[in-house]
Amino acid sequence: MSETKPLILYVEDDPDYRDMVRAILEANGYRMEEAASAEEGIRAFKRETPDLVIVDLMMEEIDAGASLITQLRALGGDVPIYMLSSVGDDFALTTNTREMGLAGVFQKPIDERTLVAVLKARLE
Repeated sequence: MSETKPLILYVEDDPDYRDMVRAILEANGYRMEEAASAEEGIRAFKRETPDLVIVDLMMEEIDAGASLITQLRALGGDVPIYMLSSVGDDFALTTNTREMGLAGVFQKPIDERTLVAVLKARLE
């Protein structure tokens, strides 16, 4: 890992989930910028230039996460974006995640070992 710890932007409306993911990320050498809504996510993305983004599929509205991904992609850059969803496996099977601009999908509840393995593979 470089001297600067990689920055993960996590967009999630559930504060308990944000706290849990922050604990996982920080324990494994990552920094986390959090956003509680799609609008906050856009502002944080513009302000911080994260190394990777994780977006909850269902936030304020059912498809808020999908809309946010479209907006982030429109801003440019090739930052890997992962979707986090309680319907993760079904979502990944029934949706063309590449067309959406996703690097992958995580299933809720998120498995710490899977998350850390993916982050290490993508960011190191």
